[in-house]
Amino acid sequence: MMTLVALLHLCDSLFPIGAFGYSDGLEAATSAGLVRTPGDLRAWLEVCLDETLGRADGPTMLQAWAAFTSRGWPTLGRLDEDMHALRPAAAARHSSQAMGRRLVTTWHALYPHPGLEQTLELAGRGAIRPTLPVAFGCVSAAAGVAQLDAAVGFAYTRLASTISAAMRLMPIGQTDAHTQLAAVLERVPDVVDAMASRTRVESFTPAMDIALMAQRHLHSRLFRS
Repeated sequence: MMTLVALLHLCDSLFPIGAFGYSDGLEAATSAGLVRTPGDLRAWLEVCLDETLGRADGPTMLQAWAAFTSRGWPTLGRLDEDMHALRPAAAARHSSQAMGRRLVTTWHALYPHPGLEQTLELAGRGAIRPTLPVAFGCVSAAAGVAQLDAAVGFAYTRLASTISAAMRLMPIGQTDAHTQLAAVLERVPDVVDAMASRTRVESFTPAMDIALMAQRHLHSRLFRS
């Protein structure tokens, strides 16, 4: 029961990691007219789930959970480095590092854990950042959350964060926005099962990467990325 409570706490949008300040390129995409309708938003969410989460962030999170559990610090560092290098946009690299570091720091302050203390020590020495997927894997393992449950929670938080950004960027109501989210969430269990069998981290999201790169050049903006 307490592990479920921990997962709910970890996935709550109120948890202070600063996710509300990032749109992962959605602001630039809506500004350019690439995402205008509920259907466009659904397509954006599908790519987030299948590519960003399904082939990159999700498998990294699962492998980080396993490395943290076995105290495989060199493996954790390699996963973190690969995750950082996989992001072509500087804004994406910065946001992942900022949220990941804050997640570990805040969770350890609330629920002290020797493994998280070691993770923060490694971060202090520059051996790990950690990026957000790595941080989520570490924290969920420290909280005793089962590996695949953590993956489902991670997918939900990232997709819900995108919906939160969309409702501030698009002329879309809560019901329409959550209709798109609900449709994509139905596919999360199957995508998580596929994540667990992946041994290589990869992703191909050129339109999202270009939107992330364009974000900094917007005349005015609500989000950092």
